[in-house]
Amino acid sequence: MEKGTNCFPTCHTVFLAWTWLLLLSWCCTGAEITCRSCSSPSPSWPSSSSRLRQEQRQPPPPRGLRSWPGGRARGSAGAAAAAEPLPGGEPGGRAGPRGAALRSAGAGGGAPGGRGPGPAAPRIRRSSEGRRALPAGGGQGVPAAEGQRGGRAQPRGPLEEGRAARLRGAEELRLSSTTFALTGDAAHNQAMVHWSGHNSSVILILTKLYDFNLGSVTESSLWRSTDYGTTYEKLNDKVGLKTVLSYLYVSPTNKRKIMLLSDPEIESSILISSDEGATYQKYRLNFYIQSLLFHPKQEEWILAYSLDQKLYSSMDFGRKWQLMHERVTPNRFYWSVTGLDKEPDLVHMEARTADGHTHYLTCRIQECSETKRSGPFSRSIDISSLVVQDEYIFIQVTAGGRANYYVSYRREPFAQIKLPKYSLPKDMHIISTDENQVFAAVQEWNQNDTYNLYISDTRGVYFTLALENVKSSRGLEGNIIIDLYEVAGIKGIFLANRKIDDQIKTFITYNKGRDWRLLQAPDTDLRGDPVVCQLPFCSLHLHLQLSENPYTSGSISSKETAPGLLVATGNIGSELSYTDVGVFISSDGGNSWRQIFEEEYNVWFLDWGGALVAMKHTSVPIRHMWVSFDEGRSWSKYSFTSTPLFVDGSLVDPGIETQIMTVFGHFSLRSEWQLVKVDYKSVFSRRCNKDDYQTWHLHNQGEPCVMGERKIYKKRKPGAQCSLGRDYSQTVVSEPCVCGQGDFECDYGYERHSNNQCVPAFWFSPSFLSKDCSIGQSYLNSSGYRRIVSNNCTDGLQEKYMAKMEKCPGKAPRGLHILTTDGKLVTEQGHNATFIILMEEGDLQRTNIQLDFGDGIAVSYANFSPVEDGIRHVYKSAGIFQVTAYAENSMGSDTAVLFLHVVCPVEHVHLSVPFVAIRNKDVNITAVVWPSQAGTLTYFWWFGNSTKPLITLESSISYIFAMEGMNTVTVQVSAGSTLIQDTKEIAVHEYFQSQLLSFSPNLDYHNPDIPEWRQDIGKVIKRALAQVTGIPDEQILVAVFPGLPTSAELFILPHKNTTERRKSSEADLEQVVEILFNALNQNLVQFELKPGVEVIVYVTQLTLAPLVDSSTGHSSSAMLMLLSVVFVGLAVFLIYKFKRKIPWINIYAQVQHDKEQEMIGSVSQSENAPKITLNEFTDPEELMDKELDTRVMGSISTIANSESTKEIPNCTSV
Repeated sequence: MEKGTNCFPTCHTVFLAWTWLLLLSWCCTGAEITCRSCSSPSPSWPSSSSRLRQEQRQPPPPRGLRSWPGGRARGSAGAAAAAEPLPGGEPGGRAGPRGAALRSAGAGGGAPGGRGPGPAAPRIRRSSEGRRALPAGGGQGVPAAEGQRGGRAQPRGPLEEGRAARLRGAEELRLSSTTFALTGDAAHNQAMVHWSGHNSSVILILTKLYDFNLGSVTESSLWRSTDYGTTYEKLNDKVGLKTVLSYLYVSPTNKRKIMLLSDPEIESSILISSDEGATYQKYRLNFYIQSLLFHPKQEEWILAYSLDQKLYSSMDFGRKWQLMHERVTPNRFYWSVTGLDKEPDLVHMEARTADGHTHYLTCRIQECSETKRSGPFSRSIDISSLVVQDEYIFIQVTAGGRANYYVSYRREPFAQIKLPKYSLPKDMHIISTDENQVFAAVQEWNQNDTYNLYISDTRGVYFTLALENVKSSRGLEGNIIIDLYEVAGIKGIFLANRKIDDQIKTFITYNKGRDWRLLQAPDTDLRGDPVVCQLPFCSLHLHLQLSENPYTSGSISSKETAPGLLVATGNIGSELSYTDVGVFISSDGGNSWRQIFEEEYNVWFLDWGGALVAMKHTSVPIRHMWVSFDEGRSWSKYSFTSTPLFVDGSLVDPGIETQIMTVFGHFSLRSEWQLVKVDYKSVFSRRCNKDDYQTWHLHNQGEPCVMGERKIYKKRKPGAQCSLGRDYSQTVVSEPCVCGQGDFECDYGYERHSNNQCVPAFWFSPSFLSKDCSIGQSYLNSSGYRRIVSNNCTDGLQEKYMAKMEKCPGKAPRGLHILTTDGKLVTEQGHNATFIILMEEGDLQRTNIQLDFGDGIAVSYANFSPVEDGIRHVYKSAGIFQVTAYAENSMGSDTAVLFLHVVCPVEHVHLSVPFVAIRNKDVNITAVVWPSQAGTLTYFWWFGNSTKPLITLESSISYIFAMEGMNTVTVQVSAGSTLIQDTKEIAVHEYFQSQLLSFSPNLDYHNPDIPEWRQDIGKVIKRALAQVTGIPDEQILVAVFPGLPTSAELFILPHKNTTERRKSSEADLEQVVEILFNALNQNLVQFELKPGVEVIVYVTQLTLAPLVDSSTGHSSSAMLMLLSVVFVGLAVFLIYKFKRKIPWINIYAQVQHDKEQEMIGSVSQSENAPKITLNEFTDPEELMDKELDTRVMGSISTIANSESTKEIPNCTSV
């Protein structure tokens, strides 16, 4: 699972085990090689390592839940997507991405069991002169740290000569071989090979020139051999001389069916052959294929993933295609698994639905319309988290910042995976699902470069710790690599590299992780000298990377047909080394080891594991290989070519039946590809008979019982130079052992203490397992132990440690919790809110549940069954609602409460502030939000240059400005995940005067009543006033009000730097006012709105207060107020009685009350005599229906309309 885990970062892990090499070479043909000995195509590549990285054209995929393809040990979990496709997809039933520079492009096919195609291997690269390029994977170089390679020991010629006596047959022995040159392909730097192997002599090779700068193939050649590689025919004329081929695929169920893919830069087409590549039919496509996934059983069925994330299906081997889904996550689609899914054409996929969320969907390939799709998991899941592998399906759901993992066993309903309570995983990888058990690597909250290894019960739900701090590194493609290896042919044996006190040490287990120990170093070295290495201070340490390339052997290998035989690269010492390494071998399943080489060699199994062949890993040309018939104790030297060859790779497994291997390379740095067919039949003198075999007893440090059994294997006697053949059977005799302490591991919630006893962890209550139990039923009460899965012991301690069936105790509800599915406490009005109710203890089947949504609606359920998938509710209004869950049974009750914020997304905020304010006086500031019923909002207020906001839940705030000048006010309004903002400026002065202005009626005709127009008109009026009167601009401020008729307020401000001369400046201000009034009264202030439209500016004659200032010493304020009220009443009476058309009355008597909330009136200069302006008054006919709304806060009077003709939108229910 990649926190992505990426559950399971598109990061995919590769479980490096023996089956994968077999799959690659036999089933998954078409592996890709990159020439190591040719000139570098670009002089800018400084080293082979940088070349490998340069090829990676795509970034690593997002982190998410990851599986290890094939379900075997060791591999990468990070980057399935680099620059070339994983043909046919990866083991585990999922397709690989196009363009993985280090991946093979071989035939993809499903592995048995519906797990999809296995990947072919990465290509080997041509290196520039004198340089060795490293293939992906391992075995040819050892990572120094985090995927970087360290230096390799140089060849030791003298030592090799000194061992000549031990290398039996040091005289020149020659293997039968033929060499064929792919003439004309000298410039081609990549090759893909398909050799069916069994019952077929046909080999196909696609060579191509890949331009790393363009990121595409520019040339290609197709070659075919019908005689096991002795000769080849060039087929370019059969596929089209101008056709550029990029990939080769082979059906995993019918090797005669071949598919070639053209390079999409030139054309999008496929070429299909049904006769092992002899003839082809070409079909054009209307989409670009990124990867293919073949059905594991039906040879005609294929899934194709396009570059634009669409998934297509074909039921006739690619001749016709049908679109299945348009938004599928890369590498997250799988064929059905035989025996588990009802329909063989069912497809599992992870896709984005119309709601924008990612879901797990299933559908049949010909019935995948939106109505035909089903969702086995009701909720949305994390992207790149779906893994379908064997009997298990894994997904990841992040809620409340924590990743939760779910598993479905044998297609049962999903259950949440239970890790130890405080593991708190940051990342999770599914390593293996073999033998009805899940291995998972979990990176916990306190880990950075290591993972903890966990192992599950059969259903994959309850996990217990197997090993802490397993080493991890990052591969060349950004993928995470876990240092864990499963030994092939013997169940239960694993090797792991563990970090202890900053040292990496290799450990082995014989009982699936219950017990681990260090590896015993060899007793002697290659010279026969004793090795001084005392446990636990010194031991043997191994590199556990099995090559992703079938043309190299990797750093460790084993084979099912050769049980107990392991070959690995490593070193002896206190920790794992990346420099001084050699090759070691074990013939008894890892109990004891011998060193066979002091340099790096590729070692392969011949003849079903009966013999070994080794080839030096070197950057110089070679012509010899070494063969051993006694499990590496002695070696015979054979020449396989007369001319030394720069070896790019070797293919061994496909020819195991015919006893033929193929070596790929170049004679010189610029020569054509050379294909050397090596026939090694001659090294075997005869077929083996019964006298050539011996028995071997599997053991663990002398203990004969391994995984609850005594096993006896049949092996060829060391030194018997006979051929095993295909019908070889490793007859195994096994008998069960009596169950002992080592056959049981601690159950979930229990930890092993120093006395070897399993004790409940501090966070675990043993009664936990009975919480899903109902009165009258029974449950399995754990003893704290569980028998290791696949362990076959009998009797002994089995009865003592077996979980006992007990009657379910009656329990009162306890630990009741309410959660939302997305972990958020905010939802939108009109949308579904889904609640999850959890209970730690209690009888789930006999507990009544009531959920009160807090809005007057409640639901009740008789038990927990109907609420497992969540309870949905739609709130029709915004606000904060108390959601209450109540659980009750005959034993007691429990309650849980959740406060849910229901919001309506806010669309707009308008900041209402006065244009001018008085210094050191309270100013009322209001934020008006649309829609008005948005629920609970949070307001953030910034004043001036402050960096910390004031936070309120109210839309209004009172603030005192201490500094004169222009002050900025900003408000941000938060509603759920929505955040909106508005900013205004306020002119702050010690004192000022103001007056209402009106205009000639023709201005109303051109007034669009929008803020921008009002700002521009205010500037025009200001310029006109300054031009007529000569008063400086900075002493005049004009604010035009919204609405009709058009009106404004004139603010006369003191001159700058006059605050200290208040009395004289007040007199100066009076003079300015007088000048302005004279100009206005004489109709001298006018401006041209547009040609022919002259607008005159008037002083509004009717005012309820004189020009005001900030003085508090007006003794006549009360009298003025009284006179104002009388005058207003008289004015209203006269207007109503006579309806006279006085110009200045015409402006204010017909003021419309559709002003926006933006309008702010003048600022009072006296707390005792606030100014009230005419725009408060309505027409006499409306006087009885409308209300005067004057809000006075401090010394600021804000004039607001009591009624608006502009409707503020409300958030309505959906």
